[in-house]
Amino acid sequence: MDQKKVFMLGAGPLQVPAITELKKMGAYVICLDYNPEAIGFEYADESRIISTVDVEAICGEMKEEKDAVLMTSTSDAPVRVISDVSKRLGLLCDLSYEDACAVTIKSVMRQRLKENHVPIPQYVVIEKEEDLKTAYYKTFSQECIIKPSDSAGSRGVKLLAQGLNEGQIEQEYQLCKAASKNGVIVAEEVMTGPEVSVESLTVNGITDILTITDKVVCERPYFVEIGHKEPSSLPDDVKNEIMNVTRQAIAAMNITNSPSHTEVMVTKDGPKIVEIAARLGGDFITSRLVPLSTGINMVKESVKMALHEPVCYERGKQMGAAIRFISADSKGKVTNISGIEEAKKMPGVYEVVVETKVGEQVAPLHSSNDRIGHVIATGKDTKEAWERAEAAFKKISVITQDE
Repeated sequence: MDQKKVFMLGAGPLQVPAITELKKMGAYVICLDYNPEAIGFEYADESRIISTVDVEAICGEMKEEKDAVLMTSTSDAPVRVISDVSKRLGLLCDLSYEDACAVTIKSVMRQRLKENHVPIPQYVVIEKEEDLKTAYYKTFSQECIIKPSDSAGSRGVKLLAQGLNEGQIEQEYQLCKAASKNGVIVAEEVMTGPEVSVESLTVNGITDILTITDKVVCERPYFVEIGHKEPSSLPDDVKNEIMNVTRQAIAAMNITNSPSHTEVMVTKDGPKIVEIAARLGGDFITSRLVPLSTGINMVKESVKMALHEPVCYERGKQMGAAIRFISADSKGKVTNISGIEEAKKMPGVYEVVVETKVGEQVAPLHSSNDRIGHVIATGKDTKEAWERAEAAFKKISVITQDE
């Protein structure tokens, strides 16, 4: 049997688990990433310094590779690229370009969900400053959340609190627009309540929800995840409602053969969809937490789906798993990092990673890009896993000096 050739869009840390699974399965992996120092290149058979959203360049690389597989792992924009390239080159792809846009562009996503009567927050698509002023002052009574339509990782997401003047709104519009590749942003009502993510595998149109993960988010005005813990501690009846809404969203997006990562807010009116993605969840949820808490190697099964191989898995003994992200308290140059080895020795700690080094510049937490490391821990249940992750996190100190 010929070795399967796979082009992987993205070679960052979150793509490494998928790359290693591909290698274990005997695939020949070619990684594409704009960053020449991307860590995934170390695990691949070949590397190409190409942007994961450069459709023309990717088509050029694959035009003679009619039997190759094109895939990504945890990134949104490449989902759209895969569909586009596959259509141009006649490659097999389960997600149409229209559906790929619906799961990667927030304004299109909101419209699709609304048309299919899936519960979502009230929203307004913003294309110019005046649109945002109208939405802020009239639609949302001087409080709303703004998001770039096609960004990820909480970049550009911010709460517009009450009492802003027109000049401040204009400034916030420009900052948010700068983070949006298509120049469109979305304004939404401020939802309150517990927020979760739902990790699913859909095979031939049948969805299996593997787990629900509780989110821990930083204080307003930014909405950056500082941790995740699973399985969810919400009551069973609420979790059933979350699963029902998630399945509605997956069906609305025409996801038939793919992993999916769905973010849900449990409001006083019931669960509402925050976002849905036709890919693996990031933040080490699917690569670390899911296998630790359920025994299911979700990355492996997703890779098998991409290779069009049968998916087969069993749930193991359920336990708690949690991740706590590390960030700097203030902007500046890192002068000292301590406590890492002590944190690693704490009970239940599975992994401690600090990516920044002394001498590097860091910033306070405004997006997921500002996180500089993480602690992962396990426990007999969710509560113990989170407490262990928090205890290890508190042992780590990152000192900065403003310049």
